[in-house]
Amino acid sequence: MGSNSSSNQDQSSIPAQKMRQREVTSINLLHVKIIKMRNLRKADLLTQSDCYVSLWLPTASIQKMQTKTIKNCKNPVWNETFCYRIDSRVKNMLELKVCDEDRFSKDDELCTILFDIAKLQVGNKVRVKFLLNPQEQEELEVEFTLQNILDCPENIITNGVLVSREVSCLEVNGHAKKLKQQSTKEELTLTVKGSYEEAQKISLDTDFSLGNRDSITFHCVKNNQTKLDVTLPKMMHYDCQTSSKEASLILPLNSLPSQEKIITTKDETFDLHVKVKDWPKDMDVRFGFDLCTEEQDFLRKRKKHVAAALNKLLQLEEDLQDHEVPVVAITTTGGGTRSLTAMYGSLLGLQKLNILDSISYITGLSGTTWTMANLYEDANWSQKNLEDAINEARKHVTKCKVNGFTWDRLKYYYSELKERTQQGHNTSFIDLWGLMVEYMLHDEKDNHKLSDQRQAMNEGQNPLPIYLAINLKNNYSAQDFREWLEFTPYEVGFWKYGAFIHSEDFGSEFFMGRLMKRFPESRICYLEGMWSGVFSLDVMYFWNLAFDSEDFWYRWTRDRVKDIEEDPVLPTNPQEIETRLLTPPGPLSAAFRDVLTGRPTIAEFPNFLRGFQMHKEYLENEQFSTWKDTVLDTYPNKLIETAQHPLSLTDTGFYINTSYPPLLIPQRKVDVILHLNYSGGSQTLPLDLISKYFSEQGVPFPKINISEEDRKNLKECYVFEDAESPRAPIVLFFPLVNDTFKKYKAPGVERSPTEMAEGKVDVSSPLSPYTTRELSFCEENFNNLVKMTDYNIRNNENLIIQALRTAVERKKQQIK
Repeated sequence: MGSNSSSNQDQSSIPAQKMRQREVTSINLLHVKIIKMRNLRKADLLTQSDCYVSLWLPTASIQKMQTKTIKNCKNPVWNETFCYRIDSRVKNMLELKVCDEDRFSKDDELCTILFDIAKLQVGNKVRVKFLLNPQEQEELEVEFTLQNILDCPENIITNGVLVSREVSCLEVNGHAKKLKQQSTKEELTLTVKGSYEEAQKISLDTDFSLGNRDSITFHCVKNNQTKLDVTLPKMMHYDCQTSSKEASLILPLNSLPSQEKIITTKDETFDLHVKVKDWPKDMDVRFGFDLCTEEQDFLRKRKKHVAAALNKLLQLEEDLQDHEVPVVAITTTGGGTRSLTAMYGSLLGLQKLNILDSISYITGLSGTTWTMANLYEDANWSQKNLEDAINEARKHVTKCKVNGFTWDRLKYYYSELKERTQQGHNTSFIDLWGLMVEYMLHDEKDNHKLSDQRQAMNEGQNPLPIYLAINLKNNYSAQDFREWLEFTPYEVGFWKYGAFIHSEDFGSEFFMGRLMKRFPESRICYLEGMWSGVFSLDVMYFWNLAFDSEDFWYRWTRDRVKDIEEDPVLPTNPQEIETRLLTPPGPLSAAFRDVLTGRPTIAEFPNFLRGFQMHKEYLENEQFSTWKDTVLDTYPNKLIETAQHPLSLTDTGFYINTSYPPLLIPQRKVDVILHLNYSGGSQTLPLDLISKYFSEQGVPFPKINISEEDRKNLKECYVFEDAESPRAPIVLFFPLVNDTFKKYKAPGVERSPTEMAEGKVDVSSPLSPYTTRELSFCEENFNNLVKMTDYNIRNNENLIIQALRTAVERKKQQIK
């Protein structure tokens, strides 16, 4: 784009040196002239449209601009020009929305053109006709001019997907001169749209003076077309040539000198001054697509434990070298108290076989996060006999849950939610659910936090836990939009974007990668409530269960999008997005959309991606392309818009009941996965869905071959591997079934006739005592489920040992 740039490796995050770059270049000046339309469609039955065109370029300005309205005209002419300062290194998508103005109702949106500014060349002027409807010869004519500005350099930090831009700090100072006592309290409102603070108020009383206290500050993108909007009380008058509004003025900030008086009232009661300066605060969000330093350090320590365990387990003649040690992981599915209980049994079985010390990762969602959070309160849990932890869990699973609604308990809930609100956190029913989960799993208040679990990894003594959630978006089904968000004791982040924050900072507020307001770290019960947030289900979830199809959704509620031609045809390259025409659904379809995607409640947390913009080549980034799986991924403005709103997090089972994705990150190099399935209904469905998902994403994963006969009567364990793809892990699938446990109380030990009743564990029928809706089990049912899952692991010891042996041989072969 004709810009000067230089790159320097950022030394603050060694693993991310190749991904995080600091660049300097000039800003370009874009002129957009809306000329005219031809053969404009009718929005109203009897009259021509009252048309105007709105413009939105969020990478340059948060403000939407628009032309004047041309009344009742089929061929409106505007010839209005709008100017933007853009950075050519971000993906600049201009939205041109053709609208019909309505006096008594909301304006009609006829269509929207999405145009990639990267199609333009610096120094050239081009007049483009967008062919909206070739059959009706409907077209919009626009002229673009792109110029280079050499005097506005800006540093950016990028990982090839996201861009963090420079932030300016606007300081506002005021001084009262002869303000009279007012009978009513008046306030001065200052607004900077797109800034971190957005709006702040000053109380105008007799003590008004900002000179005696800290300045009011706004933080905003340095080169964006930012404006300061000052709203005065109606009773006051002011002198200012920059505004024609009765009670407010708007002052552009991009050309503001270091200090300038904004307002002096006619009676000289007070004045305000602003000062704009650079804000060189370092990034607090980690950019990169490598494992964080803490996780790499953990893996080095854990590898010694795993090597010692495998040497003994496989009876190897020579000790394993570091590069020969496979990475073994456990993945689980959710299922409420059923999954909580069953996971204890599976881990007990692995411990009895001395295989637990070979595990490097454990991933969980929904009910299995309850098990994991309980275990990791003990820094040495996997080195101790798990019977003690199971005894404690039994006590809580079998207790009466009605006591969670006593008057004292309700007062406790109220007190905790009030304290959480006072700390600055948003609260919802999901937080109340988290407190209920706390009661179900503990006798008293649990002050444990996610970051506390680092103590359980400091010597590599336990596997690293990874908790999984999905981020959703309003007015979109989980099938259309969801993003995997992982939680470890070290970090919380999106691998799709290569953006991570310290786990103790999750829930705090960020802007452009800078930590702006730190809130106390949430107790883990609030995270457990979110990880198991079944209350966030919408109608679309049940629709998919009933019909296994989204045809209705696609036909009636999705926006209609198509690529359109330009005249003349502009040059293209792989980085550019085709020009698209978006036609919104009608009012009835919009109503359907609201009903189908409306969620009763959802956990909302501040979005640490707030402020970031998309890099111009983000679609070419290998990491982003791997996890590019939503309808919005090729709409950068929508992704930016999503980042400005809170994270809407819920149970991963809302999409697919699985915690696989963190283990298929290539940086973790997982060789063997033990899939412990605890879902209700079809045991193979989560595996089938995630296998299909990975196939569509191009993620190496073995082919799932289970015969129809076996699907009707599943065995205890299946092994899947792809010998031709060394990157595909070996998968051992353990469905929740009662197969040989009916006849055997231990591997190779048959039940006596009097013991046969103990083997009748019903985990699959509609009358099963282990359905997901059951929060309590009787002691007998708890014991039976633990015994069965323990047995299913131990009864397949040979398959596990063989998979580990194969993984070791693979590692050695890869070195050769």
